[in-house]
Amino acid sequence: MYNLIRRDLILQKRQLLLFIPFILIFIIMGFPPALTFIVASIFIPFNTYAYDEKAETNILLNSLPYTRTEIIAARYLGAIVYMILSVGVTSLAFFVFNTPITITDIAVGAGSFLLFCAFTFPLFQILKPGYITTFVLISFCLLTWIRQPIVWFISEHLTVINNFVASLSITTLYVGAAVVIMTFYAVSWGITTIIYQRKVF
Repeated sequence: MYNLIRRDLILQKRQLLLFIPFILIFIIMGFPPALTFIVASIFIPFNTYAYDEKAETNILLNSLPYTRTEIIAARYLGAIVYMILSVGVTSLAFFVFNTPITITDIAVGAGSFLLFCAFTFPLFQILKPGYITTFVLISFCLLTWIRQPIVWFISEHLTVINNFVASLSITTLYVGAAVVIMTFYAVSWGITTIIYQRKVF
């Protein structure tokens, strides 16, 4: 499974040369740190899916001595590994440019990325090749666009939820959010595994 995760980095060695300049553009342009962390985390996993979509890699992967469960596990574990590496590199870039960031920025970025993966990874096994990259780009733009209006709506109209959240300690809030996100991620992992095991290549 380690080799499957490592494969993604090897396949993208050229694209990785664009990773730091790509992130630096977001920092220089003054995008919110949380959004920058999301984009940085998405870079490697979704480039991998785009590559596999063009090269029909699933046929090759299924001819190797790996079970379909291991192939999907490598996707989900790899996404977490690449997210951690991306957050580390991005944090260093913010430090070099003397741009302040907070733990909340990192938590929101990482949590949003994992939720995005949880909702999109199963769809990659359902959508036809050729539509995946377009779907991801459109979904990401829509989610980024509607996130703030949703937060404003909740703040203005759902006072019960606001009061409940405000009454929680920061630690409880972080732990609760982490549990919810990891639950979604685990359920998504299971669903994707079931779909992938039934696919015919």
